[in-house]
Amino acid sequence: MKKIVLLGLLITSAASPAMAISRYNSMSMTCAEARATISRERAVIMRYPAKRTPNMTLYDRYVVNSDACDLGYYTYQDYLPTKDRASCPVYTCRPTTDLDDDELIFRR
Repeated sequence: MKKIVLLGLLITSAASPAMAISRYNSMSMTCAEARATISRERAVIMRYPAKRTPNMTLYDRYVVNSDACDLGYYTYQDYLPTKDRASCPVYTCRPTTDLDDDELIFRR
């Protein structure tokens, strides 16, 4: 019985897709490179230095469109610092509880 349960667990874990998400430093990329990376991978973590606090690193999850957001979240336009631009336009996911009128953006 134990062998059957173990075999079932192995098959289930092998069949599940990897849920790893890539992490990048946005300051080592141009805006075009950052946007291309997000587009290619659908969702990534980008880290960057804080403007007001020296030696502090900030990070967020950036997505290609609303399909990369979880249920109950929507796509919101945000800006990411890159090596060639202080404000590169990208998208993040925000909970619908934060939603204001006319703020919803669906990008496909």
